[in-house]
Order: sequence, then C-alpha cells, then structure tokens
Amino acid sequence: KGEINEISPAHVVIESGNIGYFVNISLNTYSFLSDKSSCKIYIYEAIREDAYVLYGFMDKQERQLFLHLISVSGIGSNTARMILSSLSVPELEDVIASSNVNILKSIKGIGSKTAERIIIDLRDKVKKSSEDVILTSKKDTEAKNEAISALVMLGFNHATSQKVVSKILEEKPTLPVEQIIKQALKML
Repeated sequence: KGEINEISPAHVVIESGNIGYFVNISLNTYSFLSDKSSCKIYIYEAIREDAYVLYGFMDKQERQLFLHLISVSGIGSNTARMILSSLSVPELEDVIASSNVNILKSIKGIGSKTAERIIIDLRDKVKKSSEDVILTSKKDTEAKNEAISALVMLGFNHATSQKVVSKILEEKPTLPVEQIIKQALKML
C-alpha cells in the first residue's frame, strides 16, 4: 500500500515507507490503477538467483489465477502476466472452464500444446474457485448491461459508457442499476 510514483502499462513504482518498489503488472491492473495517486495491490515475489522480482495484482482473485498459471509446466511469470493482460480474470476462467484452446492460442507466446496444458492443469482448480462467484457475477453482469444500454439510449458512446460503468462497479459492485446510471451521468 502506498503512493504511485510512476506508472506504465507494464509496471508501477509504489512508494511505501520512503522506499520505491518496482512492481510488474498486467494491463488489467494498469487500467485499475491508471487514474489513482495511491493504491493497495497484492504482491507475488519471485526470488531467483539473479533477482527479486515483484508482481502486483489489483485483487486476490487475479493473484490466485497468476499463481495457478505459473504452476503449469512451461508457463513463467512473464507469460502468465501476458495471459492476464490479454484476458480479464472472469474471461480467462470462462476460457479454461469451457476448454477454449483457440482463445488461449491467440495470446502471444502460447502455442497449442501450452494452451492444452493450461486447460488440463487448471480446469479443476478454476472451476472450484469460480463456482462461488458465478451466482453474484450473473446479477452484476445484468446490472452492468442494463446500465450501459440505458446510457447508449441516452446518446452516449457505447465504449465510453462501458468504461465508466466498469469503473463504477469496481468501486461499488453491489450498486443498483439506477445508482450506476446516476453516477455514470455525472462522470460522462
């Protein structure tokens, strides 16, 4: 937890206790942090012979998926970060649960054998953790889609509306549709 001194799509420098920590991040975490001046992120520390490397995640779920990915033979930290940059956590869980090899193969650095290995190794692990989230995510998705549709009908751009609604739901995931729309109108 600390102040953000520097941020790019690949890393963030967080000052905590007068020490700057260089933390590697995914694009999803970058999107989450890009408009903040301070943050709390979850860290994984990779200790190698030649370096101590920090990887940061916006939530525990993303970090857990990262740990699952690096447990797969042939997937290193940077490849796992590339996967998490290409797909959001729910998207990746859906891809693994539905055994969609083609989407995994479309990610840079992932071949068909690696994609199959990811699915085989993680299918059971991801299903267990995502089953708890499925019930609440359906409600969240309905509220999100309804809010975006309402904003589009009011004349706002679909992509912009989607970004604003996503940002609102990140901060307050249980907000009713009416409140989401009201807050979005203030931000647009």
